Amino acid sequence: MDKKKKNSQEATAAEEVIEETAQAEEVAEASVNASADTAKTEAMQKLLDAKTEECAALNDKYLRMAAEYENFRKRSAKEREGVYAEACADCIAALLPILDNLERAAQYKNDDPSVVAKGLEMTLKSFYDSLGKLGVTEIPAETFDPNVHNAVMHIEDEEHGEGEIVEVLQKGFAKGDKVIRYAMVKVAN
Repeated sequence: MDKKKKNSQEATAAEEVIEETAQAEEVAEASVNASADTAKTEAMQKLLDAKTEECAALNDKYLRMAAEYENFRKRSAKEREGVYAEACADCIAALLPILDNLERAAQYKNDDPSVVAKGLEMTLKSFYDSLGKLGVTEIPAETFDPNVHNAVMHIEDEEHGEGEIVEVLQKGFAKGDKVIRYAMVKVAN
């Protein structure tokens, strides 16, 4: 019996050793898993820190761009106001010589109508020259074009062709492609 007891004790001892070895392996594996989890946690923390810095950099870039756009918008508004004021000043400066001529004509006390007529002709020429300097042209009045003419009267006339302008009641003016004032005309049907 001693042999059986001895074998039984050896088997129990072997089982205990195997069990202790398995427990040791589990502890070692848990330790490895814990260190792996710690490594993963550290890696994730580094990634989170990197992304946080990247977000902060992008937010800073966005804020700078928004401020830059706001400054651009304000600067553009000031420039537009300045351009408008400058354009008005140029326009008025071109028309002031005409005003001067009209004031001189109002002060003139001569009874000779030819002198007054000559002065008016010169003033009109000066006015048209000023309009030319500003790039303003008179709209031609040959055939009716609804894009630049305003037909206020129609007449039935056999001498004139269809859509032919018979009379200009008020001249029209344009600057480039933009119509400043439409020509008021009488058109033949």
